[in-house]
Amino acid sequence: MSDNYNTIVDHLELNSSSGTESSNNQSPEAPSREQGQDQRESEDDYPKGLSTNMWWADVKGALGQRFNFGAIARSARVLTKDKHLALPHVSVPDIRYIDWPELHRRGFKGVVFDKDNTLTVPYSLTLWGLLGSSLEQCKSVFGPDIAVFSNSAGLYEYDHDGSKARELEGAIGIKVIRHKVKKPAGTAEEIEKHFGCKASHLIMVGDRPLTDIVYGNQNGFLTILTEPLSLAEEPFIVRQVRKLETSLVNRWFRKGLKPTSHRLLPDGTQCVKHPPPL
Repeated sequence: MSDNYNTIVDHLELNSSSGTESSNNQSPEAPSREQGQDQRESEDDYPKGLSTNMWWADVKGALGQRFNFGAIARSARVLTKDKHLALPHVSVPDIRYIDWPELHRRGFKGVVFDKDNTLTVPYSLTLWGLLGSSLEQCKSVFGPDIAVFSNSAGLYEYDHDGSKARELEGAIGIKVIRHKVKKPAGTAEEIEKHFGCKASHLIMVGDRPLTDIVYGNQNGFLTILTEPLSLAEEPFIVRQVRKLETSLVNRWFRKGLKPTSHRLLPDGTQCVKHPPPL
């Protein structure tokens, strides 16, 4: 990591320390009001008003895949109070390193995947080729209890007619959960309804600490962080934000911070394996 990134990280952590005292003076009801506001704003956006116009929804989709304003707002809270929410239970290069039978044996009932840079390269609707055998093993272990929960395909605000979700489902054979609120905001209600169980029995797999991992941890999932499949398709600003959040997470781990323990898998290394040679 360059000196410029270390300077940015130092500045953010200095600000987080100075802001902790004021944030502790907030009413404990404040987070729930914030969450409720996010839900109301999302519901107001869709299907009413301009969002019903397909042209406007496409413009919002193009912008929204580059800038997650909800994640930016929640990052401040993670930096000041809830750093552990950005720390994954398990970190792997990609899903080929995940021991699906062991996770099932531990009592997990289903798997939720992010899409971009977890199963596909950004903006693609086809599976990244090298992941095929691992995904097939996951299907053989968990059966139909696998789904995609993405901030692109399946998100009403951007995939307004569900066409991206349907195309992805046809390409990879996995259900895409339609939803209204962009990660990391929102509850696990739509996912729990789809799987018919609590989020504590589900696995969230994604490539972004401040979206996929924060969302998963704050809702009780076992969280697995993968490295991005390809950075070539990501916009410049997204790559810079990714570098910053990765630097922060690595620094917090070095300082001894730990994710919240998950009762079904207290030691995350027990579900990591080495994939067979290609």
